[in-house]
Amino acid sequence: MRWWDIDPVLDLEKALFPEDAWSRGMFWSELAHSRGPTATKRYVVAVEVDADGERIVGYGGLAASADVGDVQTIAVARDQWGTGVGALILTELLRAATTFECAEVMLECRIDNIRAQKLYERFGFEPIGFRRGYYQPGNVDALVMRLQDPSTSVQGTEIHG
Repeated sequence: MRWWDIDPVLDLEKALFPEDAWSRGMFWSELAHSRGPTATKRYVVAVEVDADGERIVGYGGLAASADVGDVQTIAVARDQWGTGVGALILTELLRAATTFECAEVMLECRIDNIRAQKLYERFGFEPIGFRRGYYQPGNVDALVMRLQDPSTSVQGTEIHG
């Protein structure tokens, strides 16, 4: 993800998460820590290319601190659900976690987002707890999930553009 991706990412963010969408400033702040030799974050976009041009259909981000990675966000356009875009984004984030030498990766997922939970479980994430009222303003609980040794989840996986 680059700075010029922020506006289309924001459009997708607002469509998918109208109550608790990230702000432009939040994305700028995340991207500020995703480049250079001291980078601690990795943000990616999934782009669909067709006769009409290019369109961002998904995005995701990971933050690393010491030996723990944290999936900050993953989102996929509704018309792309079930196409594998989410798995591609998660694969790329787990590759970044491996590059950052993370021993484990954590994430929070809305307790009512069963589709996302199944994706994470396919990659080896396991539920380890809850965060009550984590998603605001809706006061929705989060399921906390952990993946131990992210390098084992991406071995042999290839992304083709």
